[in-house]
Amino acid sequence: MIDDASGAGWEAHARWWIDGFTGGVDAEYEEQIIPLAVEELSGFARVLDVGCGDGQIARAAAAAGCDVLGIDPVPLHVDTARARGGGPRYEIGSADALPVPDAEFDAVVACLVFEHIDAVDAALAEVARVLRPGGRFAFFLNHPLLQTPGSGWIDDHIIDPPEQYWRIGPYLVETSTWEEVEVDVRIRFVHRPLSRYVNAMSAVGLQVERMVEPPPPPGFLARAPEYALAHTVPRLLYMRAVRG
Repeated sequence: MIDDASGAGWEAHARWWIDGFTGGVDAEYEEQIIPLAVEELSGFARVLDVGCGDGQIARAAAAAGCDVLGIDPVPLHVDTARARGGGPRYEIGSADALPVPDAEFDAVVACLVFEHIDAVDAALAEVARVLRPGGRFAFFLNHPLLQTPGSGWIDDHIIDPPEQYWRIGPYLVETSTWEEVEVDVRIRFVHRPLSRYVNAMSAVGLQVERMVEPPPPPGFLARAPEYALAHTVPRLLYMRAVRG
């Protein structure tokens, strides 16, 4: 996960990410993201993981038989990924200047990365460049509905009976915000409407052929009993695209 193509800014919070979201401690990764990634990447010989972090997606793909290269701009992420082993290779690099040849990979995966990247058009062009014709792009995002600034759960006790609902902020406005995700941990997110991603992919020859908006997995819902309707609002967006 990176807050620009070069990863500047994530250096300070790399340990927070590794400790809080890897190694089996995060229900959304374990129950939802990793299984879907394995389903989408299985059968592809050469896979590139862009913004690989500690390598949890890369390791799962390697265990499924893929030859995986992970790219991340944060040295601690790459060092941790290498130490955790599991088969993939890793290099330091940025999403908008991937250090690999043209048409080198059968599949590319990017998991919860592009919502932290300013250079989205250049990064998507790089994905298209390194994919072979007919190759697959497995694209995971925090759902733009969830990530819209000003969105959140509302407990409305003014009306009778009271209601709980999800308020959506200015969805169509592309903007960046700094969110305090934990005490003393502020992460920059770039909100874009879904059409922004789809049109940018189409412009570089990546055509969407599958989209998944799964409900949050049971492990997450068990930690959020105060939000009775949490299962009705998607936290994850997955799109499968193919390079023409």
